[in-house]
Amino acid sequence: MAKTTGKYSRLRKLIQYLQPHWRSVLLGILALLIVNGLGTYLPLLIRRVIDDLEIAFDFGPILPTILVIAGLASLMWFIRMASRILLFGVGRRVEFDLKQRIFEHLLSLEPAYFAANTAGDLINRATSDVDNIRRLVGFAVLSLANTLFAYALRLPVMLAIDPVLSLVAIAVYPLIMLLVQVFSHRLRSEQLAVQQALSTMSELVQEDMSGISLIKIYAQETSEQAEFQHLNQSLLTANLKLAKTRNILFPVLGGMASISLLVLLALGSRAIPSGRISVGDFVALLLYVEQLIFPTALLGFTITAYQRGEVSIDRIESILGIEPQIQSAETATPLDKNHIDGQLTAKDLTYTYPGAATPALKQINFQIQPGETVAIVGPVGAGKSTLANALPRLLDIASDQLFVDGHDVTQIYLRDLRTAIAYVPQDSFLFSTSLKNNIRYGNPLSDASEVEYVAKQAQIHDEVLNFPQRYRTIVGERGITLSGGQRQRTALSRALLVDAPILILDDALSSVDNQTATEILDNLSRGTQRKTVIFISHQLSAAAIADQIFVMDKGEIVQMGTHETLVRQDGLYQTLWNQQKLEAQLL
Repeated sequence: MAKTTGKYSRLRKLIQYLQPHWRSVLLGILALLIVNGLGTYLPLLIRRVIDDLEIAFDFGPILPTILVIAGLASLMWFIRMASRILLFGVGRRVEFDLKQRIFEHLLSLEPAYFAANTAGDLINRATSDVDNIRRLVGFAVLSLANTLFAYALRLPVMLAIDPVLSLVAIAVYPLIMLLVQVFSHRLRSEQLAVQQALSTMSELVQEDMSGISLIKIYAQETSEQAEFQHLNQSLLTANLKLAKTRNILFPVLGGMASISLLVLLALGSRAIPSGRISVGDFVALLLYVEQLIFPTALLGFTITAYQRGEVSIDRIESILGIEPQIQSAETATPLDKNHIDGQLTAKDLTYTYPGAATPALKQINFQIQPGETVAIVGPVGAGKSTLANALPRLLDIASDQLFVDGHDVTQIYLRDLRTAIAYVPQDSFLFSTSLKNNIRYGNPLSDASEVEYVAKQAQIHDEVLNFPQRYRTIVGERGITLSGGQRQRTALSRALLVDAPILILDDALSSVDNQTATEILDNLSRGTQRKTVIFISHQLSAAAIADQIFVMDKGEIVQMGTHETLVRQDGLYQTLWNQQKLEAQLL
């Protein structure tokens, strides 16, 4: 029952894919119906010509019929081409729709989903699996419709000519259907194995291309080559297994279909002398059986396309079926960033990662006034980044715990909330484009003067002027051509350009020296009075200039105050400060 339900579910999904293009599908199928109608009529005309020739061997009276046959055959060719263009075109449009849906859906999912699912597998599903569905809705729909019309129109005419010969000739076809049914589950499981092996190999390629520097540093080229060879061998084995099944099935199907023609030749040649059928009837039956051989033999390819499509539908729907955990509430209210002061409030903020035993944030309480610069410090694993991710709702936090200007962040439209918060994470991701385009990513229409202004604030402008192409310099994938500090300051420039009232720097200056980091923070605190800055860092000398410092440990804020206050208190901050001073002296 579960398997049957699954098949019906896939069929419903397939119909949903086709629904926006139903007119083209209908026209394509109608064209196939006309082609098969003409294909059914032509052998009857040929039968008449042959019977007339048998009576009187004179081409004169039958010449108009021959011309009609030639004209109808040409018309069939044009209509068949039209049907292929229409139905294959639908396949391409379904491919376009699915790729668009998958990409838009992936953009709606939270970062945690991508931490659990590799980019290589997602890319493979959006390309190879979508391509399989394109073949299914193009080739398979055309083939199935053509086969249905071929039998529905020709079989009654064959039975009318001679029911016994017709039934004997097609007696082998039920065996073909049985053979297809026997092989269908095997084909589907082998196709799934191929798709999974391809995804695994794609994941390795994607990871190795992203981590090529690490591979070089640790001289692991040989190891990665061996791993790729192993995965490539697994893919080859899966493909060969599938090819073996297909290469056994399809010739057998074709051979069994051809048996019907041999049976008809053997029995029909004996029926003519007895007067059961005329020579024209015999030729018409031969033509009909010959016309049925191709769609019957093609059924194997159709089944393969369907099996591939079934697997791919499941793999794609497993993505599209994922509901975003973080969405705008139905009762969400809009929030204009131009009217936000930048006050942040936490009330007993608690958050536990899915599957974790202990909370990452425990009973966090604070209030940050508009325009304040607040530094958040603490040891590794204290919960600093978790708090940073909670502010723009990158984590699925509970309601009534975190507020912007008194508004519960879970009740603000996500787009409005994230427009109001410029966030520079630990990983300063850059796109493989120019520096200028990376900086103005959040505001693509910004002019050169605005780009340069924020670059100066981020202390990178002078270095950019030394690049041969300056702001037109291509940074490479993930900014590989820049140093760590340059990537971080470029990311900071990007955040500053959107001019959000709240700015979060999650260890975003870790690759920048203490003096430069201090100058950047000083510029931010003096230059934009309406900007609230949250600075998460291990650089206590830079954090010391903040208006407030929150000290976190094991998911809790254990100390709060200014640098002058905290450094005189016995506690974690004093320990961290003394430790950093000692490290500076040793260096």
